[in-house]
Amino acid sequence: MKIIILGAGQVGRTAAYRLAREEANEVTVIDLDEKLLRHLQDRLDIRTIIGNGAQPSILDAAGARQADVFIALTNSDELNMVACQIMATLFNKDAIRIARIRSNEYTKHSKLFVDEDRAFAVDVTLSPEQLVTEHISRLIRYPGALQVLDFADGRVRLVCARALRGGLLVGQRLQTLREHMPKTDARVAAIYRNGQSVKPTGDTVIEHGDEVFFLAARTDIRQVMNEIQRLEEPVRRVVIAGGGNIGFKLAQELEKKSLQVKLIERDGRRSRRISEQLGNTIVLTGDASDEELLLEENIDNVDVFVSVTNTEEANILSAMLAKRLGAKKVMALINRPAYAELMESGNLDVAISPQMITIGSVLAHVRRGDVVQVHSLRRGAAEAIEAVAHGIQGEGRVIGRKIADIPLPDGATIGALVRGDEVLMAHHDTVVQRDDHVILFLTDRRQIDAVERLFDVPRRRR
Repeated sequence: MKIIILGAGQVGRTAAYRLAREEANEVTVIDLDEKLLRHLQDRLDIRTIIGNGAQPSILDAAGARQADVFIALTNSDELNMVACQIMATLFNKDAIRIARIRSNEYTKHSKLFVDEDRAFAVDVTLSPEQLVTEHISRLIRYPGALQVLDFADGRVRLVCARALRGGLLVGQRLQTLREHMPKTDARVAAIYRNGQSVKPTGDTVIEHGDEVFFLAARTDIRQVMNEIQRLEEPVRRVVIAGGGNIGFKLAQELEKKSLQVKLIERDGRRSRRISEQLGNTIVLTGDASDEELLLEENIDNVDVFVSVTNTEEANILSAMLAKRLGAKKVMALINRPAYAELMESGNLDVAISPQMITIGSVLAHVRRGDVVQVHSLRRGAAEAIEAVAHGIQGEGRVIGRKIADIPLPDGATIGALVRGDEVLMAHHDTVVQRDDHVILFLTDRRQIDAVERLFDVPRRRR
């Protein structure tokens, strides 16, 4: 597949790394920063083009006429939209066009992108800020979770939680899960112990410290989490450090849930402006790494402290300080994967990676087969995929077959099926039917191509 990425920023570089390492892809990256492009080319087998991606000559040089996918990920919404329009008008109207759109001024007017006669030629809009906000909001809703991911329009959720003493299942075999919850169906999709994948079977014993990924219907999540760790009290008090796009949107979202929210913003003008737009959030002007300020605001009574400023060093320091001063759970927005992994193993409860959250939305439109959802897990080492079983009953390698008879590659497991409004946990004798939404977990990303081929059908525009 021929893929053009416009923008070599943090999100663009992550997309290039992920897509270029899949054998079927030919990736070209466009950017004005020659140094960034040279760094990418030294590490990856890609083409790079120096220039303005909204100029027809640059797009032509990048191979726009033959491109299957065009992904505009610069920091400029306007540049991304114009580049997609030029791509469709002058070069290849059949390519899938994805644009990063940050401003709510554009996204709230849906006609800008869906009216075929007068809209910008953007097939898919991405807002990393919105995706990160939704991700944090789900983590706050389920205290104790490390990741909470939606499938099938939220009917099924994949949750990662650390097994802790006090959980009913800790120290017991997985097969006892059904005995503990006879009226609830759930499936453990993967277990990581000391950083290594452990294949879950009925005889697998859950140990203290294990990272457990499980699938369950949305209504059953809390009950299953109680099996893995002692269920925590619902979150009531939240402190947000940073009043940028993410901090502001998060405060808006949490207000709707009647939580007690405080937001700390360093810039006085910005804090005054957002305080006028928020309803019940207390907005404070100050430095979230100021120990006196945190003590004055009773940080030791806070359920969640989340730092989402534009500086990851400030996010790390303020979250570590809040943890030391007594905050029950702390989260920090961290861009560099090495930092995130290091801090999550130490003083932070959750390190939030905008690139890993965003890349799934990109991959869902690049994957072969009818893949509608992709979530990147464990810093990109694993993936969870939702694919639709299209085709004719009895033909192909999926439809009409029992789960046990589907030739899945090593490291891939089918966790659940969604059939209409019904959620079915996958068992060895479950038969996949036409139009089922199949949710898979891959512990080995090298097997992605093999999984895609199982669901491959003639590609359709979304």
